[in-house]
Amino acid sequence: MKKLLLTGFEPFLEFPINPTEKIVQQLKGKQIGDYEVIGELLPVDFQAGPEKIVQLYHYIRPDAVISLGLAAGRAAITPERIAINCRGGEPDNKGVVLEDEHIAEDGLDGYFSTLPLQGMISRLKENGYPASISNTAGTYLCNHVMYSILHEVKKAAKPVQAGFIHIPASHELVLQGKKSMPSWSDQDLFRAIELTIETLS
Repeated sequence: MKKLLLTGFEPFLEFPINPTEKIVQQLKGKQIGDYEVIGELLPVDFQAGPEKIVQLYHYIRPDAVISLGLAAGRAAITPERIAINCRGGEPDNKGVVLEDEHIAEDGLDGYFSTLPLQGMISRLKENGYPASISNTAGTYLCNHVMYSILHEVKKAAKPVQAGFIHIPASHELVLQGKKSMPSWSDQDLFRAIELTIETLS
């Protein structure tokens, strides 16, 4: 049985709930396709978050890595095409603010996802779920984590499928917040991520 490292994030900024946390808890320990899902939560911390996923990668030695992040305002499942060597934006959960800093001085300007993006989009649409490839993961923790794992995989020179998927808000998050935005049910979010995992080779 192959191993999939599936990560989500804790709540952050103005969001009291992060639906990626619930997805990871729901799917951890499951066997989906050829993969056993190993679920882990990452802190929203510019230093600790990326460090943790790299440590998990070396400890677990997974055959694939999918990191999940909340993209509040998006209406579809959006796998990210590329991570860039830049970090900054809003404060992390420790209040740290960064602006236009390199993630890795010895790293490339960008790393492309090695997940089967087109296959994921097709599988999701075939099952009635809105999906599209995103060409920007921003510069916040989502991009930072994606870049860090792809940089590490590149250094290890191993054929590991790795990348990042942004998800919409959950109904629960919208009900607890003050903003109106597109949202999905937990069940649809769980199933959509299961479908993306099923496309892994």
